[in-house]
Amino acid sequence: MLHLRMITPHHLTDEVVTLIDKTVGTTHLVVLPGAARNPEGDLVLCDVAREAADELLQEMRSLGIDKSGSIAVENIDLSISKRADAAEEEAPGEAADAVIWEQLAESTHEESTLTITYSAFLIIATMIAACGVALDNAILIVGAMAVGPEFGPLAGICTGLVQREPKLAARSLLALLVGFAAAIVATTVFSLVMDSLGQFHQGMLDRPRPNTSFIWQPDPFSFIVAVLAGMAGMLSLTSAKSGALVGVAISVTTVPAAANAAIALSYGELGQMSGSALQLLLNLLGIIIAGTLTLIAWKLLWRTQHDRMIRPPGAPRGNNR
Repeated sequence: MLHLRMITPHHLTDEVVTLIDKTVGTTHLVVLPGAARNPEGDLVLCDVAREAADELLQEMRSLGIDKSGSIAVENIDLSISKRADAAEEEAPGEAADAVIWEQLAESTHEESTLTITYSAFLIIATMIAACGVALDNAILIVGAMAVGPEFGPLAGICTGLVQREPKLAARSLLALLVGFAAAIVATTVFSLVMDSLGQFHQGMLDRPRPNTSFIWQPDPFSFIVAVLAGMAGMLSLTSAKSGALVGVAISVTTVPAAANAAIALSYGELGQMSGSALQLLLNLLGIIIAGTLTLIAWKLLWRTQHDRMIRPPGAPRGNNR
């Protein structure tokens, strides 16, 4: 269940209440006339099943509540109420499958902005991966993949394309390109420093590396795994099962490929550098394609539920209010 808190102008409150009344999966409706001071208006509270929340939020925005008032959404961790149970049963579909597009756009906006923190995480992850490449240490490679924050901008690109929000897609693409460019440059400098200290040497790059040679030798499985990871990543975001993102992060070779390209660049190994760049490109492209198609599929699926979200006039609400 989700809890909605809205500040509505006085002249729109009746419309908002009517909208909540006719939306399936709503309950615990509270109206406090004149309670809001900034902006002035009425305070309307209600709980809504996650499956019905996106439709209700879109209708609220069509009334302009987001501009003339405010809409706040909170997750309800525990609700002990028969009315809440009835509302969830009334709403079509399952909560775990529901997509709240406003929430997805907001979360990807925060995670896809080029910030100092984002850049620092990506640079540090690439440097850790560089150590893994030099030592042929798979554990360091996996650790670097888990630290890398690049899935945020990738999800932002997918969301921007599907939701037709060019600013979000452009901002995400900028964060992705600038972030990886900065990480590769910084890791190249890091490699040269480590070489001057005697910790790295060219022989580490040229020797057989059974644990990490796949990083600069892309094959069809590189793209296949990236596609599967993109699907899993977007599913985890849309269903709020963010724990799955850790598995997604350590299944794609983005950060390690950038690290191998940086070390190869520092030693002038153009063959490994081009192979690593291709590996990076295949992974990024696979995730974007799969993530976008996954979101399109979800949008089409939930569009079929649209008519079931509206309660016919005069239909009984049961015990929901």
